[in-house]
Amino acid sequence: MTRTYIMVEIPRIVVLIPCYNEGIAISKVISDFKSALPVAQIYVYDNNSIDETKKNTLKAGAIVREEHQQGKGNVVRRMFRDIEADFYIMVDGDDTYDAQMASQMIKMAQDGPYDLVNCVRLENTEAAYRSGHRWGNALLTGVVRRIFGDRVRDMLSGYKLFSRRFVKSFPVASGGFDIETEITIHALELAMPVTHVEGVYGARPEGSVSKLSTYKDGLVILWMIITLFKHERPLQFFSWIAGILVLISLMLGIPVVITFFHTGEVHRLPTAVLAMGIMLLAGLSFMTGLILDTVTRGRKEARMLAYLNHPIYSENDPKRKQQDDE
Repeated sequence: MTRTYIMVEIPRIVVLIPCYNEGIAISKVISDFKSALPVAQIYVYDNNSIDETKKNTLKAGAIVREEHQQGKGNVVRRMFRDIEADFYIMVDGDDTYDAQMASQMIKMAQDGPYDLVNCVRLENTEAAYRSGHRWGNALLTGVVRRIFGDRVRDMLSGYKLFSRRFVKSFPVASGGFDIETEITIHALELAMPVTHVEGVYGARPEGSVSKLSTYKDGLVILWMIITLFKHERPLQFFSWIAGILVLISLMLGIPVVITFFHTGEVHRLPTAVLAMGIMLLAGLSFMTGLILDTVTRGRKEARMLAYLNHPIYSENDPKRKQQDDE
């Protein structure tokens, strides 16, 4: 008699929590995710905290690792380099997100399959969001949707699920809170399957303080959007600059040309030279865009190959091992 055993591979799931001075909330966050995802490993990456974040993390039974370069982007870079898994859930350590949604996010990622599942925040209290953060998030998300595509909502949410091939194809460049922008644009530029789930966004526990600066971090994120626009869409970016320079050149030069046709003389030589110089800069800007567009295409193809190098995890087609026992 022959019996066949089928071993189904269980996906490796990790919860990644970047932390800076979240000692008040971190124990509950870990406890909630242990309850929601008993099979997941939980890593807390401490970013030079001076409170009891590390101590409370160890008490709660999570794995502590440290990143000494300050900034969320630096922490994410370290996490993505260090950890091997099939699904990565990244969440802030401030106890503002619902851990019970994690299993739903994983199911969505498997069923899709999706490389990015983003939690769209629904406020359950007026204190959850500062007004500046609310309109700033809407503004910055709107700019990204306008430039890179409208498949993203609530770009700055700190609760996301990634597939392995997203994580291992993502060359993290940013060092601070602009990492959320870089994550979104990476997904959009490689046309990755992306979906959203709506979840409650609560207020921080009493005594916990937000690390975000509305205007400073908003300007950093806006600069990141401009930088990535230049890097990812150089022809479009430099064509806009060329167009503006052409308009300025024409505004300066047309009166000089009209005067020349009427009198046969150039009365304002400095203006004519300036107009000609600006028009040359416009041509140079356009040619720069053309050249960089070719370079960007090569970079994008390299990222796509890195992305395709990692197969998507599929529950419907797991790795199986058969063993016969006589």
